[in-house]
Amino acid sequence: MFKRVLAGAVLATLTLIGCADNGSGDKAAVTREGGFPVTIAAANGDVEIESEPERIVSLSPTATEMLFAIDAGPQVVAVDDESDYPADAPVTDLSGFEPNVEAIAAYEPDLVVVASDAGDVIASLEQTGTAVLEMPTAEKLEDTYEQIDQLGDATGHPEEAAELTDHMRAKIEAIVDATPPAEGLTFYHELDPQLFSVTSTTFIGQIYGLLGLENIADAADPAGTGYPQLSGEFVIDADPSFIFLADTQCCGQNAETVAGRAGWDQMQAVTNGRVVELDDDIASRWGPRIVDFLQVVSDEVTAAAGSSAPQSSVPEAGTPEEEAPEEGR
Repeated sequence: MFKRVLAGAVLATLTLIGCADNGSGDKAAVTREGGFPVTIAAANGDVEIESEPERIVSLSPTATEMLFAIDAGPQVVAVDDESDYPADAPVTDLSGFEPNVEAIAAYEPDLVVVASDAGDVIASLEQTGTAVLEMPTAEKLEDTYEQIDQLGDATGHPEEAAELTDHMRAKIEAIVDATPPAEGLTFYHELDPQLFSVTSTTFIGQIYGLLGLENIADAADPAGTGYPQLSGEFVIDADPSFIFLADTQCCGQNAETVAGRAGWDQMQAVTNGRVVELDDDIASRWGPRIVDFLQVVSDEVTAAAGSSAPQSSVPEAGTPEEEAPEEGR
């Protein structure tokens, strides 16, 4: 979702941070005894789905990844222009940022999934009798699991969703257990060349926190926005152990461009070869591939600690059929 992460997009992202709450405090409540109809307590309130959806439109790249991961892909007839994964997703010119209700309705969907209510798209679609699920940016890992479970119930794939979340939990636990302590190691996560970053309060920041890394951006966010804009001088003075670039695809940043910034070539992350070029999408979405993101960070911490954690103890990402590792909690 941060594929367009420039200053304006970062500010737009802040409007998506609030998690759903149906008034009872249970964001992911599902009311059913089995089968359909099913009522999902989504961010936009209780949504009743009368029968198993046959024509799903996703206007959220993260939701698209979740839908295909729980085997609901065959029911998806269209996805937005940012949904570039998996490769067989039916990408269209639909926009999740500026949704066109008529264009969406042309696909005759019986379920639409959105990340935000941009342009009051939810009310407009509901007037056509279409069920809409709003699934905003996750604030913590549990939100990810809850959204996957919700989509499983909403699409008729509850078992596949439960299997996926169980597998994700096991892999994350195994990665954390296999990673050596990150004592004294700091990092800077870059959203764009204007030096917007993330703090430990954000979903992305919490992923790093699982491994014990210290976030230099925390000290630069007195307002608590979660997405402060740093200065070059601030980053240089902080001299982080790692620089993680989440603007490689959107903005062409890499280890070479970072080293070419004034004064950055003397930072330890640059001189030690610890400028990490991330996949923008994997490092910004809160779907199943957060496991891959965590593994990349773990590998860097392991290398920096001079340890070789046994990789065979960590199951490969993306295959829920694999058994959970014995050392997983």
